[in-house]
Amino acid sequence: MSRAFVKEPDGEQADPGVIERPQSEFPNYITAEGLARLKTRLEELRLRQKELKPREDDISVKDRLRTLEAEIRYLDKRVQCAIPVATASQPGADIRFGATVNLVDENNRKYTFIIVGEDEADATRGMLSWVSPLAREMIGKQAGAAVVWKRPAGDLELEITGFSCQ
Repeated sequence: MSRAFVKEPDGEQADPGVIERPQSEFPNYITAEGLARLKTRLEELRLRQKELKPREDDISVKDRLRTLEAEIRYLDKRVQCAIPVATASQPGADIRFGATVNLVDENNRKYTFIIVGEDEADATRGMLSWVSPLAREMIGKQAGAAVVWKRPAGDLELEITGFSCQ
């Protein structure tokens, strides 16, 4: 095929070799702490970009720069569309964004989850995105309510034993 028929990227258009991370379809609710961490991460990536820029003629550096720049574009958009939620000022009558929720299953195994923004979610630390199925089950409920945790290993019924809104 002739190069005459190949469209070259121009201007701000992303490199076709770099896959852009898609933005979420949901509002970007985030805690103040989560937004601060996101901004810190973005600044760290920009500093790394600045360090690599002088060596961009090196092919391996060029590839790392492209990937880094795609991540910077993604995080920059996440910061721009962030909607910080003042978790402490929310009414505490029922479970809301930012709540720490304590649950127990039928085997008396205890769980604690914090409902946070998508960019803050970390299952290993018990931080659930507000758009996750379990968090959506819990939002609006109170202590004593039952929720179903839909898991690949099978559904698990949990009872909300308590919660706090910070």
